[in-house]
Amino acid sequence: QLQLVESGGGLVQPGGSLRLSCLASGFPLDYYDIGWFRQAPGKGREGVSCISSSGDSTNYADSVKGRFIISRDNAKNTVYLQMNSLRPEDTAVYYCGRYFDFPCSNYPDYWGQGAQVTVSS
Repeated sequence: QLQLVESGGGLVQPGGSLRLSCLASGFPLDYYDIGWFRQAPGKGREGVSCISSSGDSTNYADSVKGRFIISRDNAKNTVYLQMNSLRPEDTAVYYCGRYFDFPCSNYPDYWGQGAQVTVSS
C-alpha cells in the first residue's frame, strides 16, 4: 500500500529548529521528486521545498530560503526537512507529497496526513 507518513512536528519557540521526516512505503522512492508544502489556518497551500529523485537538485520558497534544508536518503525511503530559525509565520501543517516534476510545480498525486508545526513563545 502506497503511503507517505510525516513525523517530527511539534511546538517550538521562535528561533528554534525542527526536523521533519517523510517515510515512504509501497513505491520506489528514488523514482520520484518529493516536495514539502504547508497550509496554515485560513490560508491556501504553499509550496515550501522540492528535491529531485536523485537528490542532486533542490529548490525553496523565498519565505524559507536560507533557513530550511531538504534532503533525502533513498536507502531509508525517507525525505527530510530541516527547519532552522523558525518564525511564528512558519506555523502550519506540513505535508510531503510525491511529484512527477521538478521543482514540484504541479499537484502531488499522493501526500501524507501532515505534521503540525507550531512556532510560539
